[in-house]
Amino acid sequence: MTPQKLFSPTTINGLSLDNRIVMAPMTREFSPGGVPGEDVAGYYRRRAEGEVGLIVTEGTTINDSVASMSDRIPRFHGEDALNGWKHVVDEVHRAGGKIFPQLWHVGSARNAKKSSNPDLPSASPSGFLVPGKQISEPMSVAHIEHIIAAFAEAAADAKRIGFDGVEFHGAHGYLIDQFFWEGLNQRKDSFGGNLAKRMQFAIEIIKAARSMVGPGYPIALRYSQWKQQDYTAKLASSPSELEQFLSPLVEAGVDCFHCSTRRYWEPEFENSDLNLAGWTKKITGKPCITVGSVGLDGDFMDAIATLESSETRGLDDLIDRLNKEEFEMVAVGRALLQDPLWAQKVRQGNIDEIHAYDGQAVKSLS
Repeated sequence: MTPQKLFSPTTINGLSLDNRIVMAPMTREFSPGGVPGEDVAGYYRRRAEGEVGLIVTEGTTINDSVASMSDRIPRFHGEDALNGWKHVVDEVHRAGGKIFPQLWHVGSARNAKKSSNPDLPSASPSGFLVPGKQISEPMSVAHIEHIIAAFAEAAADAKRIGFDGVEFHGAHGYLIDQFFWEGLNQRKDSFGGNLAKRMQFAIEIIKAARSMVGPGYPIALRYSQWKQQDYTAKLASSPSELEQFLSPLVEAGVDCFHCSTRRYWEPEFENSDLNLAGWTKKITGKPCITVGSVGLDGDFMDAIATLESSETRGLDDLIDRLNKEEFEMVAVGRALLQDPLWAQKVRQGNIDEIHAYDGQAVKSLS
């Protein structure tokens, strides 16, 4: 099956993209002191040169004392870090690419003993790391309000230094997702309770960011059903519940949903072949990005945990879904981490030249 649709243009809130391939965010911890350097700029520039339509950076943390889990993870605050990101943006644009930062707070996924400010407790809505295991006190309302403002300030900084849009990390059991998830959010105030209340934290972040960046600046949200704490977790067990989750986010100002699954080819609900991105687009009508083991035969979390390799996987079923307009874009993670020319090779039909993912080599790839 020809990949013509994969290399056709599309838009997100007025932002034109040359093709439908998105570089998925992948944490690498290559930024000592939280500052992305020349090597990081080169890493992203090479993917832009390789014809990726949109790059979403690795998670980069907002201005909160307990937002990060490592001082080698890039931050998105402070003049030194923002200058580093400005250089990244300039290099990507020089290569003809488009780029969003993924704005991140790790919440209780942080290991305080291995992080900056080890004496401070990690942040989470109710102090839980996993359901039933409390490790700290619930966040204060003042801390919640500080983090909302920090996300909005980061979005404003992204626009100021030239990023083409922003993505909020609301997936995989990190802080925003911890508020979504009933298993970790047991609050009794306006930020906890039923689904509508558990979404309030994210809604206020999106609204605050939108007020800072204006109506014409793309805002994306990455979300997932699964959590790193529980692969079987569900925010929505039916299409109607998913609609209850998605509609307020659209109303708040989300332009694009980045729908994270472990394997994109798996249906989200019974009696339908649609995956999570397919259902999200059907419900919201917004541009959606599918992601999950694209081009490979195994899922990301298992490969990273075991450092195992993954063989390449055909793209015919993915392109068929794209042709049916189930979603607009396709995010590629490990395959692009391994081979910066992945997109170019797919466009040229040189599938046999694509390098298989080598888990043992992942730490040194650039």
